[in-house]
Amino acid sequence: MDSNLKAKLIAGVREREKGYSDHPADKGGPTMDGVTQATARRYGYQGDMRDIPSTLIDQIYADLYWQPLNLDEFSTLSEDLTVVLFDFGVNSGTGRAAKDLQRALNVLNRRGADYPDIVADGAIGPKTMASVSAFAAKRGDEGVEMLADIVNGMRLSFLVELSERDESQEAFTFGWLRRVIHLLWA
Repeated sequence: MDSNLKAKLIAGVREREKGYSDHPADKGGPTMDGVTQATARRYGYQGDMRDIPSTLIDQIYADLYWQPLNLDEFSTLSEDLTVVLFDFGVNSGTGRAAKDLQRALNVLNRRGADYPDIVADGAIGPKTMASVSAFAAKRGDEGVEMLADIVNGMRLSFLVELSERDESQEAFTFGWLRRVIHLLWA
């Protein structure tokens, strides 16, 4: 595990989320550095979201987004893939991020010649990690970086579809797409 990368990515998400927000179209309600009030309440925080301790925000990001995506293992394989999965998980849910990774792995296995298909269930477990390892062994660093781009592209498509389904989300569409497109440029 690369704890420096974990701290760097949490700080990066917090910077992109930029402090306090309570936009009327945001279904998450009041947030601080991207953490919703409902999530803070589940962690026992009862104060104003503007005053939530930084250490609690960092803990929430580690517990709810880093751990479920098994990013300790990804961080030793590829920083770009780790960045993509973490940011995707934060903004669209870890299940969606994991499921899109699994879907991509399934179409890249050459009909099972390189590794078997896996169930796209949105949970990163031993079978998903075995597929990632097999893909990396077959395609090398270039393939893993391409996998990060593919998952990022799937995320872009999801965000467009989200705004198509719910016009109230169009208030955020440009910013969302800019964030994802620029994610690996930072």
